[in-house]
Amino acid sequence: MINVLFVCLGNICRSPMAEAVFRDLLEKENLSGQIAVDSAATSSWHIGSPPHKGTIAILKKYNISAEGLIGRQLTKDDFEKFDYIIGMDESNTRNIYEITGKPNHPKIIRLLDLTEHKKDVPDPYYTGDFQETYQLITEGCRALLEKILAEN
Repeated sequence: MINVLFVCLGNICRSPMAEAVFRDLLEKENLSGQIAVDSAATSSWHIGSPPHKGTIAILKKYNISAEGLIGRQLTKDDFEKFDYIIGMDESNTRNIYEITGKPNHPKIIRLLDLTEHKKDVPDPYYTGDFQETYQLITEGCRALLEKILAEN
């Protein structure tokens, strides 16, 4: 089983959206039994909280389940549990390096570095643009799946 972890600041907007989008993609590609997915935050602000209402609304719009998405914080142990740890922005990625104690490790990747965009996924908690975030995450998730399939 390949394990993928999406990480953002609070685990209520971007990373749970990516978890849900990636899970949906895996189901459509009949890969759910081969690749597992989770999400986490670099902060402790929303531990135990459901996703932001904007995240839930955009997932519902695209008929993607938000079931089981609950905020949690990244731990040092997550480095050993996951094969791919995906940060939503440069700040998240730096925080992942610090929390795991593994700076610049190749399993830690900024999501949009896998696409032509090579930029941060904007945080819709601040921008309010859940549609843009959804589009970028969807593109990033497709690119991530291609990478995983090519490497495994």
